[in-house]
Amino acid sequence: MKLNKKNIIENIKTIFYALIIAIIIRSLFFQPFYIPSSSMEPTLLVGDRLFVTKYSYGYSKHSFPFSPNITKYRFLFKEPKRGDVVVFKTPADNRTDYIKRLIGLPGDIIQFIDGDLFINNSQVIKTKIKLPNKSIYCGSEKIQPIFYEEKLPNGIKYLAVYNKEGSYKNSDKYLVPLNHYFFLGDNRDCSRDSRFLTSVGYVNKQNLVGKAKIIFFSSDIKKGRIFKFWKWNKIIRFDRFFSMIKYH
Repeated sequence: MKLNKKNIIENIKTIFYALIIAIIIRSLFFQPFYIPSSSMEPTLLVGDRLFVTKYSYGYSKHSFPFSPNITKYRFLFKEPKRGDVVVFKTPADNRTDYIKRLIGLPGDIIQFIDGDLFINNSQVIKTKIKLPNKSIYCGSEKIQPIFYEEKLPNGIKYLAVYNKEGSYKNSDKYLVPLNHYFFLGDNRDCSRDSRFLTSVGYVNKQNLVGKAKIIFFSSDIKKGRIFKFWKWNKIIRFDRFFSMIKYH
């Protein structure tokens, strides 16, 4: 079938409209993200692919592809909740996507004392959880950590893990500035987060990208690439498909 000029123009229009629709969906509603590091284990594993809702906290320039410098404001802003798992742009370069758990709200005082997390001078309740033979990754190394269920002041519970030896014990007080947030990785001793003031530090509300909602696909890249279909039973984590990020 020979394409005439009219057919070519119609095809170009179709592709253009499809791109516009994709950009609108990605910018305003949902965006897929890939988990490349172990800083949020056991909540999120390396190789998880998840959808983030862009509308959860309103919109800024970081809601759009390549973060175009079109506005300095955040529109339709909704305050994030303590305990949310959030994707944000790191303040160091305003380009790199990080995903961590929101621990500190504007005005909060965050501190670690003898390995315990304190918010506004009150210790976060944590209960040791026994998970026999359960291991997680710290980078490329597999470790046997101590598992705790932590309960934030608003009732949100999640699993946090700490190394058995050489764990992070004490810190200065972190005073979260106005319009900023303090984030921690659930894998506490294997996470570069707001404790590292020069590389991450306090995150401005303009840098929030969205809220993690659902894992739609997961593969264990340490066991092979997904194109090796004959190993899918070992590579693909079918039990994580379409699992929700829990907030309770």
